[in-house]
Amino acid sequence: MVLNKTVFMPKLGLLCMLWLLSLSCDNTKDPVLREGIWVAELEVQDNEILPFNFDLKKIDQEHYAMEIYNAEEVIEVDEVEIKNDSIIIRTPVFEGYIAATFTDSTIKGEFIKESLDRIVPFSATFGQRDRFIAKQEPQVNVSGIWRTEFSPDTEDSYLGKGIFTQNGTKVTGTFRTTTGDYRFLEGILDGDVMKISAFDGAHAFLFTAKVTDSSLVGTFYSGNHFQEPFIAKRNESFELPEADSLTFLKPGYGNLAFSFPDANGAMVSLNDAQFKDKAVIVQIMGTWCPNCLDETKFLVNYLKNNPGLDIAVVALAFEYAKTEEKAFNSIKRLTSAIGVEYPVLLAQFGTSSKSKAQEKLPMLNHVLSYPTTIFIDKKGAVRKIHTGFNGPATGSKYELFKDEFDAYVKLLVSE
Repeated sequence: MVLNKTVFMPKLGLLCMLWLLSLSCDNTKDPVLREGIWVAELEVQDNEILPFNFDLKKIDQEHYAMEIYNAEEVIEVDEVEIKNDSIIIRTPVFEGYIAATFTDSTIKGEFIKESLDRIVPFSATFGQRDRFIAKQEPQVNVSGIWRTEFSPDTEDSYLGKGIFTQNGTKVTGTFRTTTGDYRFLEGILDGDVMKISAFDGAHAFLFTAKVTDSSLVGTFYSGNHFQEPFIAKRNESFELPEADSLTFLKPGYGNLAFSFPDANGAMVSLNDAQFKDKAVIVQIMGTWCPNCLDETKFLVNYLKNNPGLDIAVVALAFEYAKTEEKAFNSIKRLTSAIGVEYPVLLAQFGTSSKSKAQEKLPMLNHVLSYPTTIFIDKKGAVRKIHTGFNGPATGSKYELFKDEFDAYVKLLVSE
């Protein structure tokens, strides 16, 4: 068959011209995220929204940085990857990340924790705005101390201490528990409804409550995978059980013993030369745990500020990462980000179960909390076990802890 060139070629030429013209006329560019304050929202349960604020800044033609705000806390984020209209935001240390698409003033996607198979819908909008908007003047003032019971009247019940400050409609504070605190919470009192939240890249916390002058009745949401009720009563004199009395050695055990690998695969135990004739602090922790991060920062700074103190620190990491490689990657990310110079050993991966952790340390009556800190004297005897860690969000409690820690460590070293 012979083509009719006089008919075919003009048609082909016309198609090419139209295609080239369409390219030259397509001025569509990838969107550029606007710099400044954004309001983010995570969808939790019961149609509730967990908001937080962040500041987005462009540091060069291709890279952005963020600051996430929770009351007095500022979380600096420098791992922001952008390709076309897609963005991935990785908060420091923790495994969780945000994957989304964006326009210049909106971001929509998901907050993802792969090892736990958890996905939370995420969105953000550009513009200066408080994380919650109050529609009514507050009917009461929640400033003060609140004796709190989570999951009341169940076998899972546990106590907390609510510590709040209210200024107009704005509420800040935290809940302390025997195992740690619920971070820097920030929110509002809208009429007789309190809403406070925190997001740190590991946990997404939202507390809502109906408020009277003497009671809080509400719900605690952790992401979109967990919720529990709580009730609270005003009680300015309420104190939690002492953190040094909750975990202890079982009868028949005189000391702590373990052998776990470091990042180089070498097995490390308390019998090693680096711990001989030294007071030792053993930190039971996980890289996924915000209270553990607070304690790790504290320990790093303490050692830096006391370079002549003859004390050794070793951390035992219980990781929920599904593989050993991923667990060690998480440990490396933590140690690099914070400058941890003491050994962090991999005690367990694939689960952060406290009962499984206790199996690895059978001399303990239980592992009640991450972190748990064990103080050992120069002769190898366990002198004290401190359950949990109440960090900077707890204010005066944190300052008191620092003084007590310093005094006790120097006592062990001096013996």
